[in-house]
Amino acid sequence: MPASPEASVAARAGYEPVIGLEVHVQLLTETKIFCSCSTQFGAPPNSNVCPVCLGLPGALPVLNRQAVEFAVRAALALNCRINETSIFARKNYFYPDLPKGYQISQYDRPLSEHGFVDLKTAAGSKRIGITRLHLEEDAGKSLHEGFADSAEHTYIDLNRSGVPLIEIVSEPEIASPEEAYEYLTRLKEIILYTGVSDCNMEEGSLRCDANVSVRPRGQKEFGAKAEVKNVNSFRFIRQALEYEIERHIGVLESGGRIAQETRLYNSQEAKTYSMRSKEQAHDYRYFPEPDLLPLVVDETWQAQVRSTLPELPEARRKRMVADYGITEYDAQVLTLTQSLADQFEAAAKAAKNPKRVANLVQSELMGRLKAKGLEIEQSPISMQGIAVSADLVEAGTISGKMLKDLYDLAFERGQDFPAVYEKENPQQITDAGTIEKIIEEVMAANPKQLEQYRSGKKTVKAFFVGQVMRASKGQANPALVNELLDKKLG
Repeated sequence: MPASPEASVAARAGYEPVIGLEVHVQLLTETKIFCSCSTQFGAPPNSNVCPVCLGLPGALPVLNRQAVEFAVRAALALNCRINETSIFARKNYFYPDLPKGYQISQYDRPLSEHGFVDLKTAAGSKRIGITRLHLEEDAGKSLHEGFADSAEHTYIDLNRSGVPLIEIVSEPEIASPEEAYEYLTRLKEIILYTGVSDCNMEEGSLRCDANVSVRPRGQKEFGAKAEVKNVNSFRFIRQALEYEIERHIGVLESGGRIAQETRLYNSQEAKTYSMRSKEQAHDYRYFPEPDLLPLVVDETWQAQVRSTLPELPEARRKRMVADYGITEYDAQVLTLTQSLADQFEAAAKAAKNPKRVANLVQSELMGRLKAKGLEIEQSPISMQGIAVSADLVEAGTISGKMLKDLYDLAFERGQDFPAVYEKENPQQITDAGTIEKIIEEVMAANPKQLEQYRSGKKTVKAFFVGQVMRASKGQANPALVNELLDKKLG
């Protein structure tokens, strides 16, 4: 019989989750890590292969220098210490899409260690440690569906075999599914800024395995953990962790024991299912790769890579707040991607009021893009166009209502703001006499509301402002309308 909601809440309060994440990131090199085969996604199956990535006898690996530099760049961006000497190792296991019978990875002497990612949580700032970031090659891909005989056969595509990866292993310091989601979001953001990967989860460029356990609140020893594999979105990872935490607590509360195992997440059912008992590190029989020399990344090479690092998201947010007078929230939104941040800064530097540019991006541009399913790069209104529109509003040349109408026309026509503005040539009414005449006509047409205002119901003023703006087709200067209304209404 399932526990009541009250009992479930009470049980949850008595336990604390412990979560660690293993993130695999495909590096944006043109060729594979140990051979010259292309890393192009979507090529015909088994076309980007050679004796090295097929694991044929006598074929020897040659390390891709750019893969090393990309890995070092990512490690530095994640505050890791680079080990001057690291060792490649053979990780032995048998699976149809691993033609050599082992994967070249790193184990006891990785490329880098002891990094961190800072999160903003409901309780404040929290630092999640990174145990290690190391280089390895990817395996191939087993295809279990999409063929007439998929029920009886598995198909193998080895194009991905040998594609360079970095594996980023967090410390078990993540305390909730929400923190896991935030950690992954910040991690992806940093990796994208470095330019070493496109982090495309649909194409497998970023993959995450989650290790989760629970323990009685306050206990220091870890509980038995389950590993959840093959989750293809951050949202599903959060859902899988929520399910696993509830499952673990339910098993323990009923007197059972947690099996240490690997599980798969079914997003349609929002449940995990057992895949296999969890393998331990020693099952892989790691030993040094005899065909590769130790990898030496000396101080000179590290400094060279460090000089290529861009300004990273958190540092950029702090600078933008200081430089442009925008809020931390503004900066958070405007640095979601490097492209958006670059475009905003170009517009902010060109405009008279950077804060107004930030407001227009969020209030007028982003909403329209979302409604049409467009990315910032697909916007018909450029950041330069936003800067022009911000200056026109700032100068009182156009009103906020006129700006909204012009933005709508820009999206309808697929044209930038300056082109639409030049064609429409809207003129804001700034002549006091003209606006006074409109106000008098509105007052005469609405005697009931006029009486309400003069009887003390001052909120009716907003009604008159709206009527005047409507009568002027949005062209009356709003500030002047308010000023003249105060005089006319008495």
